[in-house]
Amino acid sequence: MSSKITASSQGSSSHEGTIQTPQNENKLGTSILLFVVMIALFLGSVYSLSFLTLDNPWPMAVCLGLFALAFWIPQSILGRSDSAGEH
Repeated sequence: MSSKITASSQGSSSHEGTIQTPQNENKLGTSILLFVVMIALFLGSVYSLSFLTLDNPWPMAVCLGLFALAFWIPQSILGRSDSAGEH
């Protein structure tokens, strides 16, 4: 009753020879570009709070939307959230 996964039980024969490791997932330029875009979304959400007043709730809505995108995009679209059982 071992929970170890052996190499013979993983994947299909069409993916032999292409092992995806954390070292070869993204190129450096792609990682830097993604970081810049996500940090811009986050800083935009913080900047939108400077327009917040009690009469105008829209800056808070923009802040929540941009922050949610800055968190959700890397975690679900760009991330490896479906790779829990690989290692």
